[in-house]
Amino acid sequence: MDAVLAETSIGITELKKNPSAVIRDAGADTVVILHHNKPSAYLVPARSYEALMDVLDDLQLLPVVRERIASWQADPDQVIDVSREELEQMARDVPKRAARAAGK
Repeated sequence: MDAVLAETSIGITELKKNPSAVIRDAGADTVVILHHNKPSAYLVPARSYEALMDVLDDLQLLPVVRERIASWQADPDQVIDVSREELEQMARDVPKRAARAAGK
């Protein structure tokens, strides 16, 4: 059986009847949308989605940070100046490089 990762669920047929009411009634909660009693989608509040995207962005920076720390530990006299913008650009480039490596 598929895991249901929300306390509130609604069938897709019910959602189709009045999606605005479902969004309004959900408030700050996530709602799982069921199709044939299996999760098919999650209705996530905008704030929650934005917070998730921020966490994912931060996680993409971890390899860059680890690489810089390892480099610094290997030669503490060698300091690499980098701005937050440069780190963010590197993080944005990670999915592009991964897609190219996968042949997409």
